[in-house]
Amino acid sequence: MSKKILFITGTRADYGKMKPLMLALKNDSKFELFVFVCGMHLSETFGRTYEEILKDNYKNVYVAFGLTLFQNTSINLGNTIAHLSGYVDQIDPDMIVVHGDRFEAMAGAMVGAIKNKIVAHIEGGELSGTIDESIRHAISKFAHVHFVSTDRAKQRLIQMGEESNRIYVIGSPDIDIMLSKNLPSLEETKKRYEINFDSYSILMYHPVTTEYNSNNEKIKIIVDAIIESQKNYVVIKPNNDLGFEIILNEYKRLEKDHQRFRIFPSIRFEYFLTLLKNANFIIGNSSAGIRESGVYGIPTIDIGSRQRNRGGVLNIQHVEENIEEILKAIKNVDYYRVKVLAFGKGKSKEKFLKIINEESFWDINIQKNFVDLDM
Repeated sequence: MSKKILFITGTRADYGKMKPLMLALKNDSKFELFVFVCGMHLSETFGRTYEEILKDNYKNVYVAFGLTLFQNTSINLGNTIAHLSGYVDQIDPDMIVVHGDRFEAMAGAMVGAIKNKIVAHIEGGELSGTIDESIRHAISKFAHVHFVSTDRAKQRLIQMGEESNRIYVIGSPDIDIMLSKNLPSLEETKKRYEINFDSYSILMYHPVTTEYNSNNEKIKIIVDAIIESQKNYVVIKPNNDLGFEIILNEYKRLEKDHQRFRIFPSIRFEYFLTLLKNANFIIGNSSAGIRESGVYGIPTIDIGSRQRNRGGVLNIQHVEENIEEILKAIKNVDYYRVKVLAFGKGKSKEKFLKIINEESFWDINIQKNFVDLDM
């Protein structure tokens, strides 16, 4: 009998990470793939990205239209848990797969653990910043198995008391797509999104929830610096964390200059990768600047505290929300044009399939034990 595997996706980012694994299961008769779509995917403001998931033609997709997004993340978490709980009862999956550090993943991990379903967490054991890091580690403690990107992430999970036989290093799954020869061309991408300038950089800046009171000042500084740089930018709107409306309001200043700025609520993942691959640099505080940029050797200017703990990568300059620092970093980007494969070299889906095809994988004990470091 085929195993039912449920993937939970709440954002354009986590879908891009999990998509290679989902596509690998799509036509595999040994597994039955289910997809629960919620969170930002449902929002008009953020591009109704559930439509992009539907275009990938999975057989069993549930779009949680009944979920309304509120400004209060605690309410969103509770509502997602309630809605997802009923869906899990309905389909009775053998495993629930979640990614990263978002509240939708937290909901999936909690529901799965409480209902005695195997919970698999992708990209646990990593450092980021703000409340996101706490959520990521909490998800790891609910999860029964871990598919991590690096040996360092594995060691952190062991430090957190996780059993080593539950942790599999497969790399970052989105690198499978990044290294694919089937990405759209730059010409096709520019035509699809009506991007008319030849040379450009990418701006992606998300709110930092623990710095809400200073978000207005910080995004104003960033927009001032971007305008002063006199360069062209593809701007992708932030996620829906507390304070996103402050950023969107400031971006209205950029909308007046269509010759230098193209602003999008979201860009389909494969097309975003083509844009990233051909950009002069990426600036902001998105994880794309930490993880994906290095695969293509694209310089990153990482601003502020959101990704502060993800240092040590040679293509990254870390700066504060300061005009002089930002402009100086822009002038120096060519010194940081270095390819870095710190989070895997592709083949994640092959490693994932090999692991879950082992009969012993499904015999894992859902009762976890904390492992002390001195044992």
